[in-house]
Amino acid sequence: MVSEDAQVYVISVAAELAGMHPQTLRQYDRLGLVSPGRTRGRGRRYSLRDIATLREVQRLSQDEGVNLAGIKRILELEAQVDRLQRQVEYLRAFTEPGRRVFTAAPSGDVVAVRPGQRPPGTRTVRGELTATPGALVLWQPTPR
Repeated sequence: MVSEDAQVYVISVAAELAGMHPQTLRQYDRLGLVSPGRTRGRGRRYSLRDIATLREVQRLSQDEGVNLAGIKRILELEAQVDRLQRQVEYLRAFTEPGRRVFTAAPSGDVVAVRPGQRPPGTRTVRGELTATPGALVLWQPTPR
């Protein structure tokens, strides 16, 4: 079975699967709506995910009357929502009821720390967890 992200379809096949003219796919690529992978010779290779996006672009344009700039913004916002949902799921995987530990990584991203693990940028001094200068650590103590 071919992965949804495997970039295997040449432009003519992708255009046929999406119900579009190949020139339309080239235009969408130039506008940044759908950016397929490239071969060493710079030929475009589309994935099933790209083809689904092409169909969504066509639906938004023809059925909903959204212009291409609006479609590009919609696609960007959907991608942002997907990234945020993945981050929420990642953080949920580290939590357990009554005990949650989060800290900020040097990149500024929120990082979950497993219970019992020391957050980055912290140390224990006389049995107390303290942050090193410049570290931002947020935590919710375990209820007693």
